Amino acid sequence: MKKLVLLITTAFILFSCGKKEKEGEEYNPSPTTEETAATDPSSYDPQRGEGKFTTVELGDALDVAMASKGEEVSSVKCTSCHKTTDEKLVGPGWKGVTERRKPEWIMNFITNPDPMIDKDPEVQAQLEICLVRMPNQGLVDDEARSILEFMRKNDGVK
Repeated sequence: MKKLVLLITTAFILFSCGKKEKEGEEYNPSPTTEETAATDPSSYDPQRGEGKFTTVELGDALDVAMASKGEEVSSVKCTSCHKTTDEKLVGPGWKGVTERRKPEWIMNFITNPDPMIDKDPEVQAQLEICLVRMPNQGLVDDEARSILEFMRKNDGVK
């Protein structure tokens, strides 16, 4: 009996998935204007990245409390793939990232990686080396900002 229920459930799932067509209309998978804009590399700003952060104000001195919080968050969400040195683990090492990238780019990438991976030629080149897309960790803005401050500490900001 259990096998019959499993077979029926599996068949239902398989047949219920698939392309949706309205009766009398052809299925048209062409992207909407919003989808086209989202994947159009010509609209991409390589200095800022893709996301909501247009400006990120950094102090000259390190915010030690924020860097400490960033270290805690990164130990849970980041260090299984990234080292704080220049050595690659799964993803690239973090050493020097705040010297190579603007804070807006870093914040946008760690909170919104997918569109940037799709558009940024340097990130795509890195993906060819690492072979694994960075997953969206669902970081809130404060966590991302704390990680950025930890990256600054890692790069020698005092």
